[in-house]
Order: sequence, then structure tokens, then C-alpha cells
Amino acid sequence: MKKSLLLALLAATPAAAQDRPVLTVYAGDYVASEWGPGPKIKEGFEAFCECELRFVTGDILPRILMEGEGTEADIVFGLTPDLTARARESGLFAPHGQDTSDMSLPVEWSDEIFLPYNWSETAFIYDETRLENPPASFAELLDAPDDLKIVIQDPRASISGLALLLWVKGVYGDDTPDAWAKLAPKILTVTRGWSESYGMFTEGEADMVLSYTTSPAYHIAEEDDLTKKAAIFPEGHYFLTELAAQIATTDQPELAQAFMDWVLTPDFQSTVPLANWSLPAKLPEADWPQVLRDLPRAETTLLYTEDEAEALRQPALDEWLRAFSR
Repeated sequence: MKKSLLLALLAATPAAAQDRPVLTVYAGDYVASEWGPGPKIKEGFEAFCECELRFVTGDILPRILMEGEGTEADIVFGLTPDLTARARESGLFAPHGQDTSDMSLPVEWSDEIFLPYNWSETAFIYDETRLENPPASFAELLDAPDDLKIVIQDPRASISGLALLLWVKGVYGDDTPDAWAKLAPKILTVTRGWSESYGMFTEGEADMVLSYTTSPAYHIAEEDDLTKKAAIFPEGHYFLTELAAQIATTDQPELAQAFMDWVLTPDFQSTVPLANWSLPAKLPEADWPQVLRDLPRAETTLLYTEDEAEALRQPALDEWLRAFSR
């Protein structure tokens, strides 16, 4: 009798989750992790959309290109300008419909497809208690003793690793092979992703790690630790913004558009800095968290257009591979 009653109640009262439409967001692994911005993004969007936001994580661009128009994704979250040439060429993405004329970026942005939601710049992070005299320039980094231990990410799998290739290329141009020849002996290891690299650094296995100029904010805000610093180089730092885009063939077009409309709102923009430890794409600097406003900033921002980045990607990767095969 009790079993029959329970089955009848379940049939008459569907679970709330089954009643709500689902917005599927493809994102990098770190986004949905407990320390990434995903949980707060999910909570914030679900609070007013009467929907369920579901993250699918992994290497998002190869997956979306392989799936094509049959993809389950409604939104792609976490592309960078270094990848958008291939993404745009696929024709899989729809215009975002947002006003990008007044962004808080160090560069102008007029892309109608890919929408920035945060930004930072690549940097090498060090612990001043372990490295008393950190390199004060890229030139000093290359000329540092070879027993300096640096951890970086693989440019074939990591957006920060690819950004490093283009950063070195932007600083050294035709002399990039010589730069890598000097830097390679100092590279302790190359990890697939950022999390593994940064974990090795915080555990004391490396003197420096490839990360972002905003990374020290986490240690200051969450750990009250002022010892982690970004080495700011006068040669400039490579700009990296993360982008959202909606899939043209989504079966949830209104929900996908609502998400894109939300990305540049003060609600989202005030959430992402301390969830993703980066600078907001559209929020006045006066409204940034104080911990981010106080960080040292690069005086020179380096950036390639998406076509330049795509043209340089393979040659730069070949130079990098040759340096590490010696």
C-alpha cells in the first residue's frame, strides 16, 4: 500500500528540476571546480532564469568543432582571442547582441560574436620568501641562473600556455628561438593545465609559475598572504580575456540570449572578480574589489589580432617544441 501511494505521488508531482529548461554551458575544467567561478555563476543565473544551468567541462574548442551543429551546447564559456579565428570560421556561433562600446578593458573591443567577461595578463608569479631577487624584466628572466625553477603549461592544451608562446613572440619577434633556448633550462616541468602548475608552485616545488597578474589577489583575500607577487616586466605582458558565445543552433535560444544579456550586467560583473580572480570586462575601476585595484599593473599590454594569433600559433609552437627537444 505504501509503495503504491509513493509511486502515485511521484507520478503526480514531477521534480522541480524536471520542470525547468536546461542551459548547457561548455567550459574549461577549472570553471566548474569548487575553486572556480562556475558555482557562483550557476547560482546567480538560476536565481532569476527559472532554469537549470549545467556545465560540461573539458577542452571546449576541439569538442565543439567535432560536434558541429549537433552539439548539445547552448553557450561556450572560456574561449580566448587566440582561439576565436578557428571558432568563428566554423559558423557555429550567433551574435551576442551586446553593447561593447564602454568596456573596462585595456584594448578596444568590437567583436559581435565573442563577448569578454573578464581579463588579466600573463605573468610569472613568485613567492618573495623563496625568491628574494626576482627577475625585474623578461631579459633578466632569460639571463637568470639555470637553477631557477619555473613551471609552465603546455600550449597545446592550455590557454595560458598558448598565451605564453604569443607573449614571448610579442616581446622577441624573430629572436624568439634564442629566447626559448635561454628559458628552456629553467623550466622544471610543463603541465597539461594551470591547476597542476599552480599547485606545484604553492607546494614549494618551483620558484615561479606561469599564471596571471591578478593571481596574487587570491592569496591576499583568501589566505591573508602578501608573499605571492607577479613579476611585472617593462617589455609588456600579454593580454588575455575570456569570452562567452552562444551557439546558433541552440534549442534554448531565449535562455541562451538571456545568459549573454546577463554577462555584462553589474550582477555578473561584480561576482566574477573574486570568483575567477580576474578583472571585470565591464565595470568601472572604482567598483572593482579593493584587492584587485591595489595590485601592480603592467604598463604595456601586448595583443595580437585573432588572425595574427592564428597565423603565429603553429610557427610559435614549432619554435617551442624545438627548444624543448634539445
